[in-house]
Amino acid sequence: MLLLILLSPRTIAQKKKPLNKSWYDEKPVHFGFSIGLNTFDFRVTPDLNYFSSDSLFPEVSTLTPGINIQVVIDYRPAQYWDIRFLPGVSFGQRNLVYYLNQEVYDDNQKVESSFLEFPLLLKYKGTRLNNVRPYMVTGLNFRHDLAGRKGYDDDKDVYLRLHRSDLYYEFGAGLDFYLPYFKFAIEVKMSNGLRNVLVGDPAPGYPQYVNAIDKLKSQIWVIAFHFE
Repeated sequence: MLLLILLSPRTIAQKKKPLNKSWYDEKPVHFGFSIGLNTFDFRVTPDLNYFSSDSLFPEVSTLTPGINIQVVIDYRPAQYWDIRFLPGVSFGQRNLVYYLNQEVYDDNQKVESSFLEFPLLLKYKGTRLNNVRPYMVTGLNFRHDLAGRKGYDDDKDVYLRLHRSDLYYEFGAGLDFYLPYFKFAIEVKMSNGLRNVLVGDPAPGYPQYVNAIDKLKSQIWVIAFHFE
């Protein structure tokens, strides 16, 4: 009995998980980098007048994975709040398909994008539990598409053009994992464009691809892995 009493505190102490030090969280500013996977999407609003006359209906057919690379600059104004700036680049593709009388019309329109992006986000951190802490993020992201074209290319069967710049609002959530020498985070985020990015000037000889669309707004989903 005495042996069990003596061993009990030692056993309890062994079950307690040691906390990794978070010196990077205590600094007013710290840095890191981020890599991630994305899917570029469109929120398509068809032109109903055109649809009623020609029965041509556009929608996104498949989602193609892309990649994000960013630098993390984190400023901590308060215990549970961070202001984050994550300049970087992202690459992806959107496939837009048209249906005529419920059958696929011609080829898909493959729209490629290479964004310079400048997100400014507010991060709210929950209470740390051992070496894990949940958080939420929200903010704005200005993106500029380096792959945007000023005119149509006769060598490519793409009859849509997009405005190169757009402002997005973003929100998401993630988990911070406190490791011995750095902090690792997994974050899921949705980004919605505020602008109708469709250029209203149709390609010569192919006006139906633009005329079938009333509005075209961007939507991007991101799974990011932060190292800080």
